[in-house]
Amino acid sequence: MRNRITTRSRVVTAFLATALLVSGCASSGGDDGEDSSALTKEEIYSAGVVGADGDAGDPVQGGTLTIADYSEARSLDPTSTIPNGAAGGNALAAIYDVLMRYDQASGEFVPHLAESLTTEDNTTWTLTLREGVKFSDGTPLDGAAVAGSLGYYMQNVGFNTLLLATNIKSMVPNGNEVVFTLNQPWATFPNMLASGPGMILAPAAYAKGKEKFTPIGAGPFVLDDYKPAEELVLTANPDYWGGAPNLEAVRFVWLGSDDDRLTSLADGTVDISNIRAPQTVEKARNDGFAGIMIPSGLGTVYWINNRKGYPGEDVRVRQAINYAIDPAVVAERVNGGAGLPGRNIYSPSAPYYTDVETADYDLEKAKELLAEAKADGYDGKISYMGQSDQASQTQAVTVQAMLEAAGFEVETELLRNIADQTNRIYVTQDYDLVVAAFSVPDEDAYGRMSSLASTNPQNAPGYANEEMDGLIAQLQAAEGDAATDLLTQINELWQETVPGVAMGAGAFFYPWTDKVHGVGYSSEALLLLGDAWKS
Repeated sequence: MRNRITTRSRVVTAFLATALLVSGCASSGGDDGEDSSALTKEEIYSAGVVGADGDAGDPVQGGTLTIADYSEARSLDPTSTIPNGAAGGNALAAIYDVLMRYDQASGEFVPHLAESLTTEDNTTWTLTLREGVKFSDGTPLDGAAVAGSLGYYMQNVGFNTLLLATNIKSMVPNGNEVVFTLNQPWATFPNMLASGPGMILAPAAYAKGKEKFTPIGAGPFVLDDYKPAEELVLTANPDYWGGAPNLEAVRFVWLGSDDDRLTSLADGTVDISNIRAPQTVEKARNDGFAGIMIPSGLGTVYWINNRKGYPGEDVRVRQAINYAIDPAVVAERVNGGAGLPGRNIYSPSAPYYTDVETADYDLEKAKELLAEAKADGYDGKISYMGQSDQASQTQAVTVQAMLEAAGFEVETELLRNIADQTNRIYVTQDYDLVVAAFSVPDEDAYGRMSSLASTNPQNAPGYANEEMDGLIAQLQAAEGDAATDLLTQINELWQETVPGVAMGAGAFFYPWTDKVHGVGYSSEALLLLGDAWKS
C-alpha cells in the first residue's frame, strides 16, 4: 500500500465555482416564454440575462422570495465559508452587501455599497464610501469599519487572504475613505471588493471573537431564522442604504440535485433556482425560463492530487489520466451531450479566450505513460470521488471504465453532499481524483488562476510548478493583450503538466419564475437582492 499523507490548510474551505451575474426582469417560464428549442450552444450559453421580456412595471411591495440555492453556507461568517454563489455566498451578500460589483454590460467593476474606487497606477487605490450608510445595528459604515472588517477577514484567513495579505502594503482609513497602497500593480484589485472581502462586517459582529460571531452587516436583509440543512430566512432591513427592500423576506433552501431545483421552480415551490448541471441548464433554457446565465472556464475539472504520497505526484500518472478520459464521451453518457466539452481551460465567452493545442483523449498514450510509471514502482491504483446522485453515479462509472481501459485499478467513493466533498478537497486534502469545478470567470482570470500558485494554501490539487508561478505573478499587473498572452501561456502549460483534467467550459444558471424581477449581481456568482421584487 502506498504512503498517503494528509495535509491541512488553515483555510476552512474553498470554492467549487464562481461566476458573474447580471440583473434584469423576467419573462415567464414555459410555453409563453421565448422558444429556445432551436438555440445553438453559443446562444444557450450567452452571458447575461436571457429570456427576459421588456419592462415589468413598477415594483410590488411585500412577499417572500424563495431561492433553491446550490449549497448551504453552514456559517454566516465570511471567513468560515466561501463567500460565492456556489457555496452559500448569496445569503452572505444579502446580509453584508459588497463594496463594488461587476457590471457585465460594460465589462467593468462599478461602485455599489461604495461611492467610488479610483486609481492612476493600479497600485494606490482610493475607496470612497457613501455618506450616512449604517449597519443594521445603527453604527456607521465608515473607513475605520472597512479597514477593521478587512483586517478580521485576513486575520481569520478568509478566501483570497493570501492575495490580499501579500499585496496590501497599507490600508489607511480617513473618515469616509480608505487608501489601499499595494506592493505592486494589481489590475483586477476591484474584484476583491466585489466579492467576499468586500462584504463589510459591523465591528460588533466580531467584537467578541470568531467563536461568538454575530452576522451584522449593511445589506438589504438581516438574519431571522436558520435551521441547518432545512432553511435560512432573512427579513428586510428597513434602513438599507439603497432604500427599504421591496421584499419582506428571502428564504434559502437546499434541495438534492439540479433536477430537483428545476422541478421545484417549474411547480412554483421556489422562485429562483441555482443550477449548473449542463443538461439541466439547457433544459431550463429550452423550457423558456428567464434568468442569469454565467459561463465560465473549467465548469468541470477532475482535480488530481499532486501532493507527495498520492498517485498524481508523478506527472506521467497525471498525463495518463488526462489522455484516458474523453470529455465528449463523458458529456454524452452523463449529460446526453449537453454542455461544452473540451480541454481548453477558458470559456469561449471570455475576452481572453484563444485556441491552443490541447492534450486530447489518446488511449495509447495513456497506456504508455501508465506503463512507464508502473515500471518505476507505481501500483496503478487510484480512487475516484464524486457525488451520489444518479448523474454523478453515471459519471463515476464512465470515468472508471475509461481509466480501467488504460490499465488503472479504480475504486470509487460517492459522497452525499457538496459540503462534504468541499471539505475533502480543500480542508483535509485527502483524495486521488475528484470531480469539481474551477470556474474561471470572464472578469478576473487572475483571481482564479492565482490559486494554482505553489504558495497558495487554497491550491486544490497541490500543484507546484515554477514556470506557472512566474506566469501567474506576471499576470497580476497585466491588462489587455499582455494579459491574453500570459493566459494563453498558462493554458499551454496546463495542457503539458496537467494539474487536473479539463473537461470543458460550463455555466451557472439562475432561472426564475415570471413573478421575479429586479435581481442584481456581482462577481463570484453573487446575487444582489436589494431591488428584487415579486409580482
